[in-house]
Amino acid sequence: MSEISDEMSQALCCAAAVRLDGALAVLADRAQLSDRYNQVIAGVESVIASLGGQSLDTAVLGRAFGANWTLGARYPIELPGGSFFRSALRIVDIVLVATRPGRQATPEQGLEHALEAATEWPAMVQGDAGIGLAGFELACQQEAHERLREGGLPALWKLAAIQAGHYRKAAEMLVG
Repeated sequence: MSEISDEMSQALCCAAAVRLDGALAVLADRAQLSDRYNQVIAGVESVIASLGGQSLDTAVLGRAFGANWTLGARYPIELPGGSFFRSALRIVDIVLVATRPGRQATPEQGLEHALEAATEWPAMVQGDAGIGLAGFELACQQEAHERLREGGLPALWKLAAIQAGHYRKAAEMLVG
């Protein structure tokens, strides 16, 4: 992705966070962590809004950082999807950290974390001819890159919401 701008990289990283949110929200709800998780996703939404020209809400970002700090450790070990949950939260870290001056992480690392998280998924994705979630995530990333180039941010967010629905369905099937 070296041929794309920092803003485009950040947008693709945010789109990956939106995709993974489809599963993360379901898992957080099942683990009774929704209140904390909702603060985290509000931080991602603030970053997304800033890509559309709005100011970053530093108070929301601060709460998101704080809520995300120990969220993965709070996920009950007896519930399915814990490895995915903890791994997927790393992309949120990248989205939030990438907003800071002198950042220690890049949006490209966020996409790598999204793919790593998908490899942690404990089951095959139904309806994709036995493709694992990692294969699905890789295809999503490629499609997101194309959609961003062709249709800009609105097209990217629309696609990410659709892709999040697939993650949501997979998580709903996992937790029963």
